[in-house]
Amino acid sequence: MSPSAPATRFRRTADGFAARLAAVPADRWDAPSPCPQWSARDVAVHVINESRRILATVRGSEPALLHGVAVAGMGGLPRLAPDADLQAAWKEIADGLTAAIDDPACLRAQMPTFAGPQPFADIVETLPEDVLIHTWDLARATGGDECLDPEVVAHVHAHLEPMDEALRQPWAFGPKVPVPPGADAQTAFLCFVGRRP
Repeated sequence: MSPSAPATRFRRTADGFAARLAAVPADRWDAPSPCPQWSARDVAVHVINESRRILATVRGSEPALLHGVAVAGMGGLPRLAPDADLQAAWKEIADGLTAAIDDPACLRAQMPTFAGPQPFADIVETLPEDVLIHTWDLARATGGDECLDPEVVAHVHAHLEPMDEALRQPWAFGPKVPVPPGADAQTAFLCFVGRRP
């Protein structure tokens, strides 16, 4: 059976993040990122930690140490072993989440959200959001490729816009940034989520 559209969309987003991880120069991991007080490394481990928590929830398990990346609470930054392999950790998580999107058992799992518990099936359309935004953050911090998948950008932006007011929270997005005249779709999306492209 072919992967569903949400699984394909997440896979493309995950592959984009993997490519930025692989391209980080050795001397840029400590570079400041667009996320206040976070380095490029912090952005990477945040994505790994939060995506690992989602995967564990849909599988009915607890997040576990993965390739030297310890577990942190929601919103926290996990400690890293000296030999931590961020690329291997991300590959394992991305593969697991891509499969979970098309797994009926995982789709029934209840996920904590700002609107209360919801089935995983109800959030798969916006699942790429965190990874997508932080792909840009990581690229901006490290001098990498800042171009995001245009179809995923359009899809996620369209699904987030109706939740605009609810998303303006400390744990989500800061204030919107004015969109420059003639801006392209990616710039409009990044301004929506509070970035300054």
